[in-house]
Amino acid sequence: MQIRQRLQRIRTGGVLRRLALATIAGAALAAAPAMAQDSKQANGKPADMPPLKIGVLTDMSGVLSSGLGAGSVDGARMAIEDFGGKMFGKPIELVFADHQSKPDIGAGVARRWFEQDNVSMIVDIGASAVALAVKELVESHKKVAINVGASSSDLTGKACSPNTAQWSQDSYMWSNSLPRRLVAEGKKKWFLIVQDWAFGHAMQRDVTKVVEAGGGSIVGAVRHPPGLQDYSSILLQAQNSGADAVAFLNAVSDLTNSVKQAKEFGLGADGRQQLVALAFLLTDAHGLGPAMAQGIQFSSVWYWDMNPEARKFSERFMARNKGMPHEAHAGTYSAVTHYLKAVQATGSTDPAAVMAEMRKNPVKDFYMDNARLREDGRLLRKVYLARMKTPAASKGPWDYYEITGEIPGEQAFRPLSEHACPLIKP
Repeated sequence: MQIRQRLQRIRTGGVLRRLALATIAGAALAAAPAMAQDSKQANGKPADMPPLKIGVLTDMSGVLSSGLGAGSVDGARMAIEDFGGKMFGKPIELVFADHQSKPDIGAGVARRWFEQDNVSMIVDIGASAVALAVKELVESHKKVAINVGASSSDLTGKACSPNTAQWSQDSYMWSNSLPRRLVAEGKKKWFLIVQDWAFGHAMQRDVTKVVEAGGGSIVGAVRHPPGLQDYSSILLQAQNSGADAVAFLNAVSDLTNSVKQAKEFGLGADGRQQLVALAFLLTDAHGLGPAMAQGIQFSSVWYWDMNPEARKFSERFMARNKGMPHEAHAGTYSAVTHYLKAVQATGSTDPAAVMAEMRKNPVKDFYMDNARLREDGRLLRKVYLARMKTPAASKGPWDYYEITGEIPGEQAFRPLSEHACPLIKP
């Protein structure tokens, strides 16, 4: 009897141990999906995501401020407002800072935003040298940057990144679109007035390549520091160079100052020399006016009055800012909107997931129609050829552009066959 009782206890204990082990195993298996889900949420899924924060890094006080600055900040703000102001139930936060067109200041702001303030995406940037400095931090901190004002084609060339995009114009587009047409029309000799920083250097390289490929030549080129006030010696060289085209490879206030002085010197007045302002923007057109800038040829990615949708946005912007949106202001709105849609669709701020979503879906808005983001970060969008209206043709303030032609994005921007981006595999 005692032996049978002992055997029964042994059997019962074995069953209980097996049941206990099975229960523990079952609990572990049941917990595994929940643990995995918790891990996903902790890695950026909506449940545990902190409030989404976007930073507008721009020139608020320097040579580029009139075309970027406060207008780019409000472009981002309008995009957030139109999106609904929230992401996954939490307010979308907007911060902005002035990089003063200095790479060290811009990089310092970006580092602080990434390491202390939990900024997920930086937009606009403006100065190409700043954008090149920020690009390294974007990669190392696993964030996203969308360059709108920054125009060096190196940003989608040798300095491309899987975490960055170039949303608007670039130096290759400016250097390729109009010069190619003018060379074909017989403007074979070119004189270049070059802003001495990363943007100007890239433009000089690309214009030289296009002109020489078309059978033309560069008969002179002079670099000047940003913020130069007196262009007289450079303009005299241009006037006496025998050039068919005098091209200004500078931007914003440097461009307007040099064009004003060129008119005072009579450049182009006799019809022998065509003045070409490759990086001509709405801020330049408004600052110069038709009387000073009439006849200047340029290319553009956007104009406030180019279609009903652009006009509607521009009127809203005008009411808030007392001025029409410039290209970078509208581009910042477009870039922020597309980024917000990608974050919403992926439920994540992970740059790989967000950038993949941004590449997958075309951009359709008042700024561009059905443009796609290429793997090197270039947004392939239509480009317009234009000239500045005469005073008689202009109907009033802000009515400045005469659109003379269109170029598909695949022809306007650097083709993949000429790529220098290490992300593009042979």
